[in-house]
Amino acid sequence: QDQLKIVQQVQGTFGAFAAILADGSVVTWGDPDFGGDSSFVQDQLKGVKQVQASYRAFAAILTDGSVVTWGDRDYGGDSSEVQDQLKGVQQVQGTRVLSELEGGAFAAILADGSVVTWGAEYLGANSWEVQDQLKGVQQVQATGGAFAAILSDGSVVTWGYPNCGGDSSEVQDRLKGVQQVQANDSAFAAILADGSVVTWGSPHFGGDSSAFLAHFADV
Repeated sequence: QDQLKIVQQVQGTFGAFAAILADGSVVTWGDPDFGGDSSFVQDQLKGVKQVQASYRAFAAILTDGSVVTWGDRDYGGDSSEVQDQLKGVQQVQGTRVLSELEGGAFAAILADGSVVTWGAEYLGANSWEVQDQLKGVQQVQATGGAFAAILSDGSVVTWGYPNCGGDSSEVQDRLKGVQQVQANDSAFAAILADGSVVTWGSPHFGGDSSAFLAHFADV
């Protein structure tokens, strides 16, 4: 408890917390299987400016633009395979699995607008499939098993588990002038510049907004 003084930020996985202190260090507690034990990377957790979480792992962005990860490797807790690419990191987003899916991933936006991913491939670490499209990325949002990136031209690129919104092909021609994207466990919703909304992903989680749109069409 004495360590938890002058806390700047707190982030949680499904079973643990991580707190950034004023001196840029990090204190963790909770279930070790969910990232509650950061002892083996504690000496690297200096100058931490942001912490993000997946379901069972944490990723910390340091002031030098590098990233330190810990927790379950199947959920992005081990970034060693892409560590040399994690330079100039501006933002990190993690999948938040609340469904029956096993695994998770993180996506990092670099200073040049490109994206690096790691964790479970089929749940979002497979950005190599769309890597040629991931240029000028401004923002990334995540469902439980997929990512959506807003590009500087207002278009959107998605990847990951199709049923969680990783496949936006059916609405791709409508994803223009996107201002913002929000996500739940298995679907995405994009707000366009004209104030309209485009959704995709699991219909059970709001991926099909046709009934909602029909209601407004009748008004």
